Amino acid sequence: MPTKFSKETYLYWYELMQLIRQFELKAEEMYKMAGKIRGFFHAYIGQEAIAAGCMTATSHDDPFITGYRDHGLGLAKGMTANECMAELYGKATGCSKGKGGSMHFFSKEHRFFGGHGIVGAQIGTGAGLAFAEQYNGTNNVALAFFGDGAARQGILHESFNLAMLWKLPVIFICENNNYAMGTSVERTSNVIDIYKLADAYEMPADKVDGMSPEAVHESVSRAVKRAREGGGPTLIELKTYRYKGHSISDPQKYRSKEEVDEYKDQDPIHKVLNTILENKFATQEVIDAIDAKINAIVEESVKFAEESPWPDDSEVMKDVYVDTNYPFDVD
Repeated sequence: MPTKFSKETYLYWYELMQLIRQFELKAEEMYKMAGKIRGFFHAYIGQEAIAAGCMTATSHDDPFITGYRDHGLGLAKGMTANECMAELYGKATGCSKGKGGSMHFFSKEHRFFGGHGIVGAQIGTGAGLAFAEQYNGTNNVALAFFGDGAARQGILHESFNLAMLWKLPVIFICENNNYAMGTSVERTSNVIDIYKLADAYEMPADKVDGMSPEAVHESVSRAVKRAREGGGPTLIELKTYRYKGHSISDPQKYRSKEEVDEYKDQDPIHKVLNTILENKFATQEVIDAIDAKINAIVEESVKFAEESPWPDDSEVMKDVYVDTNYPFDVD
């Protein structure tokens, strides 16, 4: 069947989504089975199409910022599996020197600005990133990702107001996976179509199938073009689903197995793979080689994390507090 996108794009999407999926599965294994990872852990499994579609619709210099379900987007922006796994282990070679853990991935090099544990905080910070790009005269567009739960925070409205007032080059992306922790969207607000929140600010908005990298790419591309041309922000609601619990300790009693299975039938990796094979973009042997490559990268990340050193005690206050020498005595 004919497609709008090239063979290279589909193969890129497949490899990236497989990397995210296999990394998350291995990290979960090292948490549950091996006890190597501790603390909070929020998997991106099921939402990979969002990362894939956003990457092909943006440039390397466009900054991304998100909440605490950050592993997938960090990997998509170019962070290595080694530095990401080491961070989960709390090792000094991690992307945040082992001091951020699962919720606080960060890479200035790859223009990935977190990983934020405070629900909704990244919405305002994302608008701030866009303001910095505008102030510095770049042509970059900031993407601020948040969940349906964070959409109920007051900072969203303050950020929307200023972003529209100043026509900031920012795309607000709501990854609506139906549940804020264990509370469904329908139980949090009378407005269940989150994209409609943009109407109060006369902000362009879109509602898109977040299980389709094609649909994500097209919507984000339109918003990026508008922002680069000075048209200001866009709100995009991406309807997606997480196959795992809110966090690794979530018993998921608020949803049925049948509901989860229904969404798994829409698995974006399987859909992209079917498109590749049906269009003869690659043989099964090529797909097997990609899978083997991904598995090797993920296994190597575990080995790297295992063999990496713990942070030195002298690092405990670095990047946290700044020593200030006052010009006067403070009693």
